Amino acid sequence: MRFIFKISYRQDLGLFRDRFQRDWYIALLLGLLALPVLLPDYRVDFSLMLIYGLCGVSLMVLAGYTGLVSLGHAAFLGIGAYAHVYFAQDMGLPWIVSIALAALVSAAAGGLVGLPALRMTGIYLTIATLAFALIVQEVFNRWESVTGGLKGKAVERPTIFGVSLQDDTSFYFLCLALLIAGLWLTRNVLRAPTGRAWVAIRDSEIAAQSMGVNLAVYKTLAFSYSAALMGVAGALFAHQVGFLAPDIFTVLLSIQFLLMVVVGGLGSLHGAIFGAIFVALVPVGISEARDVMPEWLGRVFSVFGQDAGSAVAAAVDGFVKHPGLEPGIFGLVLVLFILFEPQGFYGRWIKIKLYFSQFPLYKRATFKRQKSYMRSERLR
Repeated sequence: MRFIFKISYRQDLGLFRDRFQRDWYIALLLGLLALPVLLPDYRVDFSLMLIYGLCGVSLMVLAGYTGLVSLGHAAFLGIGAYAHVYFAQDMGLPWIVSIALAALVSAAAGGLVGLPALRMTGIYLTIATLAFALIVQEVFNRWESVTGGLKGKAVERPTIFGVSLQDDTSFYFLCLALLIAGLWLTRNVLRAPTGRAWVAIRDSEIAAQSMGVNLAVYKTLAFSYSAALMGVAGALFAHQVGFLAPDIFTVLLSIQFLLMVVVGGLGSLHGAIFGAIFVALVPVGISEARDVMPEWLGRVFSVFGQDAGSAVAAAVDGFVKHPGLEPGIFGLVLVLFILFEPQGFYGRWIKIKLYFSQFPLYKRATFKRQKSYMRSERLR
């Protein structure tokens, strides 16, 4: 088991715990840079995975670090996407300027949504964000001069400083750069007084307020910052899909974002990335199952007769091709993780590392779930 001894304040200011952790992240970065070359024909869209990672970081700031659950983040994604396309294509602004303006517009929308958060918590705040998402989707349908309405709007590939990023590889590196920038910025914000105030609000609003934390200011900041990151992700998402339509930014997409942070691990930036990888891989797995499973099960049950094998294959084929299969799997996975692994993939990874670091002295009760109350929470 490795112990870290801090001998200077500079160690607390570093992004990495020690040189060992820094070297692992450098190796990970090199692997990501080589990924399009090593797996050029893999069925997973790596650019979309990186965009989902940025979306997960955005929602993690709100749900994982501030304790405010939102079902309206697909609306922020749509606001960022439409705003970026409007500024870049309709007004002809440079790409960097348009994506910055899209982030500002999304941040302003997040500040407006954050106002109800000052008086609502829990399920009531979730319902308010859900209502906001439905209102924004209706705005997308009606505001045809900006969004194109139900007809949709075509999106061109980005052109930065005169360089057109037409191929998938160059766009992948753009998404990777912005994801790293978002992670770096978020990591520093969380270490700053603002991030510490967010965590204090998540743990106990009464205790945070008694220590001088202005709940109104910091909740609004959390919504605005989270929406700004989602606006940047929306700009990349617009280029990725190539065509914007209001029916893309539905409540189901917001539920997928919430699934990312819960399955990945609440309260961890690593969990946001793990959740994005999971959400990107599930549709690929479903697609593979649709191609292989009916024929495979038909062969297995053919030992009971050709008719039995054909009937089973037809039944399974109808099941795996049902349009509600993917949302159903996402919902089932979310419920199972909440019940059996509330700390998500990253929490399980921490447990595995601790097990091997303390083996054979590891105790099963180390991560036993307990409910503890602070004195301020008992007043409720």
